[in-house]
Amino acid sequence: MTTSNQPLNKIRRSDRAKDDAWIRKFLLYGEVGTMATANGKQPFLVTRNYAYDDERNAIYMHGAKKGRTFDNVKTNDKVCFSVSEMGRLLPADEALEVGVEYAGVIVFGRAAVVEDEAEATHGLRLLMSKYFPHLEYGADYAPITPEGLKITAVFRIDIECWSGKEKKVEDDFPGAFYYKDVAHEA
Repeated sequence: MTTSNQPLNKIRRSDRAKDDAWIRKFLLYGEVGTMATANGKQPFLVTRNYAYDDERNAIYMHGAKKGRTFDNVKTNDKVCFSVSEMGRLLPADEALEVGVEYAGVIVFGRAAVVEDEAEATHGLRLLMSKYFPHLEYGADYAPITPEGLKITAVFRIDIECWSGKEKKVEDDFPGAFYYKDVAHEA
């Protein structure tokens, strides 16, 4: 069976699907996202800080006004964006049965480089408010300027569809542990 004729956001495990309210909240508070762009048939991934604008149903990021992400968005606006988190690892008696708790959102949409100065400022202020909520705009850091916007690209993803899913097991799952508790530093 092929998935090519199914909606992009169709979830195979519908028992793990989440509703729109859960997805919005997850996007508001997710730590970091990964955007997939493409140049021809070659996909590219870039991990970025991001801010979700619930009123516009859009995601804002920033980067350079040169380079692969900028060029790819300018030539092919179709993107996929992912935000996820890993919970506990879930051991089992057989390797094929081990698992992991997780939560994630996948977004499909169209990306653009924001040209409007007011919207670009809005996107950057959303990012600052999300990641630096304890700092005051114009007091703890300088306001965004037209000169700064000449060298900073603000990207917006207009969301066309999304899906969210989560796997969580009972708190007393036998042997469950967090990766960070057993990972070894190189």
